[in-house]
Amino acid sequence: MTHWLLVMPIFIPLLTATACAFSFRARSLSSVISWCGAIANLCVAILLMQQVISNGLQVTAFGDWKAPFGIVFVADLLSASMVLITAIIGIAIVLYSTADLRSKPFYAIYHSLIHALLAGVMGSFLTGDIFNLYVFFEVMLITSFGLMVLGANKEQVDAAVKYVVLNLISTMVFLLAIGLLYGATGTLNMADLHAKVAQLPDTTMMLISGLFLFGFAIKASAFPVFSWLPASYHHLPSAIVALYAALLTKVGVYALMRVFTIVFDLVDSGYQPLLIVIAGLTMLTGVLGAASKFNIKRILSFHIISQIGYMLMGLAIYTPLAITGAIFYIIHHIIVKANLFLIGGFLKRKQGSDNLRELGGAYSAMPWLALLFLIPAFSLAGFPPLSGFWGKFLVIKASLLTEDYLLAATALFVGLMTIYSMTKIWAEAFWKPLPENAAAPITLTWKENCLYITPIAVLAVITVLIGLMVEPIYQLAETSATNLLNPQPYINAVLGSDSTPYATQLSTPSLSAAPAGGMQQ
Repeated sequence: MTHWLLVMPIFIPLLTATACAFSFRARSLSSVISWCGAIANLCVAILLMQQVISNGLQVTAFGDWKAPFGIVFVADLLSASMVLITAIIGIAIVLYSTADLRSKPFYAIYHSLIHALLAGVMGSFLTGDIFNLYVFFEVMLITSFGLMVLGANKEQVDAAVKYVVLNLISTMVFLLAIGLLYGATGTLNMADLHAKVAQLPDTTMMLISGLFLFGFAIKASAFPVFSWLPASYHHLPSAIVALYAALLTKVGVYALMRVFTIVFDLVDSGYQPLLIVIAGLTMLTGVLGAASKFNIKRILSFHIISQIGYMLMGLAIYTPLAITGAIFYIIHHIIVKANLFLIGGFLKRKQGSDNLRELGGAYSAMPWLALLFLIPAFSLAGFPPLSGFWGKFLVIKASLLTEDYLLAATALFVGLMTIYSMTKIWAEAFWKPLPENAAAPITLTWKENCLYITPIAVLAVITVLIGLMVEPIYQLAETSATNLLNPQPYINAVLGSDSTPYATQLSTPSLSAAPAGGMQQ
């Protein structure tokens, strides 16, 4: 059963995508198939998470070709939690799309593509070798490009070209790095690479690791290679951009975390000072771009960039506390950012625009939506006790403990500017009266309102629960960070050694008793 659990998060979305493609003429059938696939994937993700927590790291080798010779899938706490969050987002997007995109001619094909995209995302989280990481990146690139051009209008095609050009550059650099790495070590299994990379000459290691850093930085939308994101995301339908905002850039950050802990040591690679600078500039440029915009999707798109900076900040500091904060922040941000885009899309559907100058009166017309907006908005800005506060607290505390004061000051300033952006959306869209020249709000049916609001409300509740029940998420993030920075147990498990056991238990006294500052060493 364990082996099937590792495969099913990829198999179920691919099967669902195929079934939706064959039923493209029957929209109702496509919706049912998509729903069933999303629910099945969530069930499998929950079982996989439970299996990892109970029994430790799970490994399956295809065709009984053991690592490092065969293809392996690996599920640890980090990858299993990412698969679970991806499945949650998948259900939310499927539900929201039923109301938002059902009238579109591409509706059935859309469902096929989003499930194929989810398969690529989950495969990236579960793969144990770098070449298959490249394969799943390609699945994501192809399906995301297909989703971008579904509307076939001029703006979407123009956005898709900008999106695909830089991502193709990332893909080529990534493939070049893989070729050089295989030529230098004779293997692409991450666990096997750990020891072999350490034997490479310093110049060879710096060259290869630098190529990986550049390729993944584009995927993560880090400074200075982030221009594709704000140039393309705001043209997309709300359901699609919410899916992209939640997952695509996080896969890039996840890949950076894996490669620069298990394969390369970030400090030994020589790129730690550069990554610190990149993290600070990513935060700063993203938030300044958001502050200058008056379109909700543009504001939120730039905020994706600024929040990626916090995640890179945790990796760049490279202490257990910092990486704990980065993992916590990823979990928080996936939920919050998807929800903000869904809320923005609902406002656009109701009032016909997402330009703040053309919006207004949402608080008096829909006070419940105003509350649902404040929860993810305050969380993104870092208000306690919501989830965003704890992620920012951990990475900023880690930067102070390592005396990276400028980076900490940058993070605090970016938090203040995030408050400004969220306040701007609140004041313009919710608080001020609806402009006289604006179109009258559209009246939706009860069913449509439920389909829009249910995923928004559920994601808002998850955000509150993460903030109020912080201890389990902190323990998960802390244990995952410990395993990343001490990869030998992971290596032993993947390669079949019976050495040090892999840490999984979230309720051990050492973890539950450890204060937040106890991991700064």
